[in-house]
Amino acid sequence: MNGSESGFNPAFNIATIKQVVNEAIERVRMPTPTRLRDLIRQIRAARTAAEERSVVNKECAYIRSTFREEDSVWRCRNIAKLLYIHMLGYPAHFGQLECLKLIASPRFTDKRVGYLGAMLLLDERQDVHLLITNCLKNDLNSNTQFVVGLALCTLGAIASPEMARDLASEVERLIKSPNAYIKKKAALCAFRIIRRVPDLMEMFLPATRSLLTEKNHGVLITGVTLITEMCENSPDTLNHFKKESGQREIVPNLVRILKNLILAGYSPEHDVSGVSDPFLQVKILRLLRILGKNDAEASEAMNDILAQVATNTETSKNVGNTILYETVLSIMDIKSESSLRVLAVNILGRFLLNNDKNIRYVALNTLLRTVHVDTSAVQRHRTTILECLKDPDISIRRRAMELSFALVNGQNIRGMMKELLAFLERSDAEFKAHCSSAVVLAAERYAPSDKWHLDTLFKVLLKAGNYLRDDTVSSTIQIISSAATERQAYGAMRLWTSLEQSAVSGLATEKQPLIQVAAWTIGEYGDLLVSEASSAISMVDEDGVDDFVRPTEEYVIDIYQKLLWSTQLSISTKEFLLLSLAKLSTRFTTQASQEKIRVIIDTFGSHIHIELQQRGVELSQLFRQYGHLRPALLERMPAMEPVAAPHRDEQELDLSDTSPDHTKPDQDALLDLINGSDSLTNGDVEHQPEQIATTNNNTSSNDILDLLSGLDLTPSVPAAAPAVLLANNNVEPSAAPAALLLDGLFAPPAPHQPPHPADGAEWERAVLERGGVRVCVSARRAAGAAATLTARATSQLHTLTDFLFQAAVPKKIQLDMMSPSGTTLSPQGEITQVLKVTNPTKTPLRLRIRVSYNIDGTPVLEQTEINNFPADLFN
Repeated sequence: MNGSESGFNPAFNIATIKQVVNEAIERVRMPTPTRLRDLIRQIRAARTAAEERSVVNKECAYIRSTFREEDSVWRCRNIAKLLYIHMLGYPAHFGQLECLKLIASPRFTDKRVGYLGAMLLLDERQDVHLLITNCLKNDLNSNTQFVVGLALCTLGAIASPEMARDLASEVERLIKSPNAYIKKKAALCAFRIIRRVPDLMEMFLPATRSLLTEKNHGVLITGVTLITEMCENSPDTLNHFKKESGQREIVPNLVRILKNLILAGYSPEHDVSGVSDPFLQVKILRLLRILGKNDAEASEAMNDILAQVATNTETSKNVGNTILYETVLSIMDIKSESSLRVLAVNILGRFLLNNDKNIRYVALNTLLRTVHVDTSAVQRHRTTILECLKDPDISIRRRAMELSFALVNGQNIRGMMKELLAFLERSDAEFKAHCSSAVVLAAERYAPSDKWHLDTLFKVLLKAGNYLRDDTVSSTIQIISSAATERQAYGAMRLWTSLEQSAVSGLATEKQPLIQVAAWTIGEYGDLLVSEASSAISMVDEDGVDDFVRPTEEYVIDIYQKLLWSTQLSISTKEFLLLSLAKLSTRFTTQASQEKIRVIIDTFGSHIHIELQQRGVELSQLFRQYGHLRPALLERMPAMEPVAAPHRDEQELDLSDTSPDHTKPDQDALLDLINGSDSLTNGDVEHQPEQIATTNNNTSSNDILDLLSGLDLTPSVPAAAPAVLLANNNVEPSAAPAALLLDGLFAPPAPHQPPHPADGAEWERAVLERGGVRVCVSARRAAGAAATLTARATSQLHTLTDFLFQAAVPKKIQLDMMSPSGTTLSPQGEITQVLKVTNPTKTPLRLRIRVSYNIDGTPVLEQTEINNFPADLFN
């Protein structure tokens, strides 16, 4: 027997001896580097960031010097220290090539550190990344399973699309390996590759069939994960597992595995808090949910096992709650039986009673997603859900509020509103706006009576304070105006009580939306408030409150005066109060009351705010020069028609399916303007602010109708003025005295024909003049059937921001708008806008313009029409 037959290899032993001797010499020649644990101690001992950087820089300099040695025996230790430095956020890219040297080493300890370094330091943008592909391929064919496992983990972590395509066949081969350790690693690597390169999914599809027949739990869980990823990302693959593999194969296999896990006895290898392999159970439940969605046959096959899981899982531990949560999601997603859905909702109801706030949050979130699937089952837990409104955790309160509004219907509206109004009163500021809007929406949809509806709106105004949205003010005013006379009187009396309490207590500044609604209502129906007939109206509301005392006319005016003199109220609120007080002069009967009102209004003629000053001057004229017009101008408004539904924030409150139908904006005014089938088109405005949408040339009539719909033909009142002023000043344009009084506010454009401009001459008119803002338009004939229009805007009093000029012409005329000279208009400054008009048909030019801007943060919108251009402008 020779040496090789006996297992002795002299050459191998001599090489080994030489390597050991060389390493010993290297260790003697070079100083021993700092160990990783010692470096960690030094860095942690640093008292300042500068001291830490000094330690790190010193160690990096030493590591760089050792990397220059070709055969350093300390490379593994240095790379380990470098990876720690990298995790602290310091640059460590200079160690990339050293990681490749460690990967190429035959020693397993070197490979392990080298592959770890490759996963942390390499990425597909580096050229070094391409050099590792060959090393990975060699190690994927290694005889040692742990080396193969290292290669698979690294490939899954850093695979680029090119690397994945090069090595996918190797991974597919390893999935079929009889070694369970390699098989589970290969399945996870295939999962990562599919995420990176979905086109390679078909390559791994045949290999997945054997994964669900394995007994090893590690292979099972990775196999289920791989199949789940395939089904989620490819409908074709999902159909493959449903049909080509057959329901007799995959769903029953999953059901069988899940059943064995439930009924299996204690297994120390897979037991977690008394539950057998909860991780595998959760993965299977998720895959069953995907396979059973919109599939009645698959859903029927898994109904029984879902019921067993829901009833047999231990709930005393968080592990069991996790499985139950996945079970509930699966039951709600598949076509399950109604009894099974009730069981799922009951599980969530038990979650709401759990002391763990995370479990309560998950339950509320899931109920919110499933409430529309089985509302009656969720209604059984309404009391528990309402209790969650008192939870100290803000996230739980938010979800409980959203779910509570989703449960509101015609049968429980009274009880639910009491709880939600109580929540609104004590809730944080961030809840008040959303909660108040949702209460208004629910009351509008399910109100059992008009009186209850009004009471609820008044309570929202009282409890929400200044957090109430503006749309709620306008919608409440509309509801009051369209109510019966008795309800209008009731509303005036109830709002007067709140207005009086706010003024006396000094809390008016915190409830300005309430004051605005109260001012409008009392201004319209003040005669009903102070009349003796008000004593016969019942003031008892749902809470049994009856605290109304009929006020005198003088006392009402005193309260108004106190509010108007307040320095804390906003200008908008004072505008409501001032106009309401003017209306009361026609509602109250005594001469003393009217004189007192006139004195208060006269004081606003010199107010520092220009808008209030203008109102004061104009209203004062109604008591003097135009006193005979005052009763007609300030008469009671007719019932308002419902407008488009106010913004309700459906997505945040998950009430989209309960929203009322939105009414379309009225577009008849614009259609009447164009007198026929001609549509208006607007110019392409360059560099316009993003908050105002515009359309390009040659757009459809629907686009421009959307842009300029619902606007009157005459110049409009500034948008900052309350809607009440617009409605109350409903005067015929032919009323000459009124037109003079309001400075031409409602007067139509002058009908006279302008002179014809000569060639090269310029036609110019002032088309808009409001509150110190003046817009002039000039026209100059150009070559052919074209003209150049120039709009110039100036401001005498205020600085205007976000200034935007828009224009529209009939569809047969082409309009091009150049870039404006600016968007900020300072006093005595000017903004110009050039418009180029081409009119091949030479039809009379009609131009509608709209100007929008902000004054001290208040948006203003003005509009007018010009139809008196020279007849021969295009000749």
